[in-house]
Amino acid sequence: MNDIYALLRHSWAGLRVLIAATLLLGLGYPLLVTGVAQVAFPWQANGSLVTADGGRTTDPAEAAGSALLGQVSDDAALFHPRPSAAGDGYDTMSTYGSNLGPEEPALIDAIKERKAEVAAREGVAPEEVPADAVTASASGLDPHISPEYAAIQVARVAKANGLSEAKVRALVEENTEGRTLGVLGDAHVNVLLLNIAVKQAAH
Repeated sequence: MNDIYALLRHSWAGLRVLIAATLLLGLGYPLLVTGVAQVAFPWQANGSLVTADGGRTTDPAEAAGSALLGQVSDDAALFHPRPSAAGDGYDTMSTYGSNLGPEEPALIDAIKERKAEVAAREGVAPEEVPADAVTASASGLDPHISPEYAAIQVARVAKANGLSEAKVRALVEENTEGRTLGVLGDAHVNVLLLNIAVKQAAH
């Protein structure tokens, strides 16, 4: 009987700890963090949404896209993003990379094909096509391209929009971000923000 009583007492103590931890960590903490984020960082907390004129919004109905997510684009007047292996491309419901190794024949063939397509589209030699122009990111949702990939697209975008190449290069520079915290990653260009700037300059 004493053993049963001890078992019940310990079980009840464990259950109380479980309930308390669930309420504190599973309900209280998330609500606190969400509340602080909505007050202190409402734009970031609601998806970093951007309007068609480049402004920030927290209303999805006003958004042209998110600064955190890439978009499929084959418009000759716009800068193109890197390839995406997420669904049919930049599908947030199926985010993933290709998971193909560097020696995988399918990946090697895809890179060769993409390199030839990009080189023909941008009027450059295949060896001038940077790696991010032909490879997908790990998430498949990367909104950035390298300054090198942006640079080879300048002539096409400038011509399609009736802008000078110098003007478009300046827009690329304005929308180029340095390394995160000055040390992480490489310099990168947000394609959505750059395309919005191009559209504004063309009108």
